[in-house]
Amino acid sequence: MSLINVTNLTFSYDGSYDNIFETVSFQIDTDWKLGFTGRNGRGKTTFLNLLLGKYEYRGTISATVNFEYFPFEVTDEQSNTIEVIESIYPDYLHWQMMRELSLLRVLADVLYRPFATLSKGEQTKVLLAALFLKENSFLLIDEPTNHLDMNARKIVSDYLRSKRGFILVSHDRAFLDNCVDHILSINKTNIEIQKGNFSSWWENKKMQDQFELAENEKLRKDITRLSTAAKRTANWSDKVEKTKLGTKNSGLRPDRGYIGHKSAKMMKRAKAVEARQQSAMEEKSKLLKNIENSERLKISPLSFHADRLIELEKVSIFYGEKTACAGVSFIIEQGDRIALYGKNGSGKSSIMKLIGGENITYTGTFRKASQLTISYVSQDTSHLRGNLTGYARENDIDESLFKAILRKLDFSRIQFDKDLSAFSGGQKKKVLIAKSLCEQAHLYIWDEPLNFIDVISRMQIEELLLAYSPTILFVEHDREFCKNIATKIFEL
Repeated sequence: MSLINVTNLTFSYDGSYDNIFETVSFQIDTDWKLGFTGRNGRGKTTFLNLLLGKYEYRGTISATVNFEYFPFEVTDEQSNTIEVIESIYPDYLHWQMMRELSLLRVLADVLYRPFATLSKGEQTKVLLAALFLKENSFLLIDEPTNHLDMNARKIVSDYLRSKRGFILVSHDRAFLDNCVDHILSINKTNIEIQKGNFSSWWENKKMQDQFELAENEKLRKDITRLSTAAKRTANWSDKVEKTKLGTKNSGLRPDRGYIGHKSAKMMKRAKAVEARQQSAMEEKSKLLKNIENSERLKISPLSFHADRLIELEKVSIFYGEKTACAGVSFIIEQGDRIALYGKNGSGKSSIMKLIGGENITYTGTFRKASQLTISYVSQDTSHLRGNLTGYARENDIDESLFKAILRKLDFSRIQFDKDLSAFSGGQKKKVLIAKSLCEQAHLYIWDEPLNFIDVISRMQIEELLLAYSPTILFVEHDREFCKNIATKIFEL
């Protein structure tokens, strides 16, 4: 066991006026298994890069271990996998590598195949195995689940549970709950560490937020009451002070000493009330700084004149001589929320593209109701360029509504002026989802919509789908999301 100490860490990118981190301090035990959570754009990957020494910063980061980052960059994917491993860790022992691959349920023959021929899931597992061969290293694992199907996520999560000494960035709640023992949360104003898994951290956060909201309301009422009392006491003091002069033509001489004493006493009371008011205001200012704004999202699904929207009967899809999927049969009816399951490469995206209207070669029977309006969210975000205003115009959606949805998904106004190509992976996916939420449709088709998207935004999207019940066909490997949303499951 050793410690990683972060003291007064302050960092901002060149040319930026806003600090991503400001005087952040905390301590990490290198035996911990830390889940790293926080909303998109808060700086999770930036913090990992600071640990790796990639940027200059103010403050100190001290550690007696080396840091290793996942995913590794593979420069030559045409090399055999065993050569890729050797380029990452030349001194590895073969038997240790075989042990790690066995734990990850990867067959040994992948070592002698070109790395490019491995599925994305196999590539992820091989690189994780290579990562855990490194001794005396603290491992920084950045979103390993994005190319894993649900079954592979369970395997990798079980694998990580048997390890120790890492920070894991993931937005999959079930995945985190299974394999971490601490949560490192990047909040609006600080970074904090809490023992436990994601679910226990989230429950504690909700209780803390509720306490702060109640305390804030109590202090708000106290401040109003004290402000009124201070003004009333000060007015009484002024009135008493004026009686020193006596009543005109009364012929009576007031006791100025007594009146002055009474006035001073009342003024002192007013000052005490003002001091209590100031103290309450200072206490109030300490609250609500880390409460996440997760306003309710809205969607405007269209009602269709018939129940049956889509029918596939023994559909097979082809790309040249390659068969993407074969003999697929299912029906989509109005009100269905259908999760499409299947291993990576089983043809889920191909089915969705066919239904979405792309020109795809297929056999079998495919029926789509006439005049059916579909809103489609693709896996791919690489085409995003330009600014949000131009994107809204190109896609014929209401710019004000589009930006309002992004604000609810935790976009800052500064983000609105940036080029979409500079957005983080999660922010790009939010752009596609916000576009879909602006579109009135009979059927929504979302292909892995939650890749890279933070947990709180996932919960917002869940609440939306449960509240409005649009007809939706989706592919998603987040087990918790599927459990909460799907009314039907079709497995390829």
